[in-house]
Amino acid sequence: MNAKDIAVLVLLAALWGGSFLFMRVASPVLGPVVLIDLRVLIAGFTLLLYARALHHRVRLLHKWKEYFLLGSLNAAIPFCLIASAELILPASWAAILNAVTPLFTAIVAYGWVKEPVTKRKLIGLVLGVIGVAVLVGWNSQPVNERVILAVFFSLTAALFYGIGGVYTRVGFPGEKPLDLAIGQQLAAGVILIPLALFFVPHQMPGSAVIWSVIGLALLSTSLAYPLYFRLIRSVGPVKTLEVTFLVPVFGVFWGWLILREAVSAGTFFGLVVILLSVAFVTGAGTKTRVVRQRM
Repeated sequence: MNAKDIAVLVLLAALWGGSFLFMRVASPVLGPVVLIDLRVLIAGFTLLLYARALHHRVRLLHKWKEYFLLGSLNAAIPFCLIASAELILPASWAAILNAVTPLFTAIVAYGWVKEPVTKRKLIGLVLGVIGVAVLVGWNSQPVNERVILAVFFSLTAALFYGIGGVYTRVGFPGEKPLDLAIGQQLAAGVILIPLALFFVPHQMPGSAVIWSVIGLALLSTSLAYPLYFRLIRSVGPVKTLEVTFLVPVFGVFWGWLILREAVSAGTFFGLVVILLSVAFVTGAGTKTRVVRQRM
């Protein structure tokens, strides 16, 4: 990777790490469903304009059913779960818990496409469980039923990302990455519209919430995806996996810098153990995996 590629990688991680900050600010005011529907619709139409500027012909209708399934698995459901979790959890926790996505991807790939689970991956899975336990159990925040439910939401979102990632490989061979991004976002937006009508907020959002929605849709989604595609073309999917390690670091950093979230020993060591588990799972023998982060 040259200096330009490294700069793009760091910027991408910063944008995706920032998504947890934006959701932490906006979700309590707008509600998870409305927030996520705004995110994916704004992002989807912005990416359409981007494709038009590139004179790229977007093809979606030939696989419209598949795109609706992809939009559910890879965006609507996990996005809403994370936004719901962040009604309770700090942004830093949500970012760290999202890092276990490769662990669930390995499990799903084993069950779906019979991708082998090596000893290295098994060690990674065990470390991932330990890391979650350290993060949740070794912190000053009281662990009650609401916290446990929020952690469950975050981990379930990571599971859906794992399912969505494998489904993308199986169901969309040869599809253009930009078409996948547009189709996923727009399909998720259409799916969530009827549900969002039941959760219309009863108060006008303040400027912080409005800017958070804009940042989430335009920066963490519309801008991030083209950077992601550029990295895959430039350095390949294996090197692009390195963003997996940087996103939770930026998630913790933004939470500390802007929201003044405490970084306790449990947060730090939980992050380290979970990233170590990801290193084991995404190590040797995973050349074909592309982790599609969706924060």
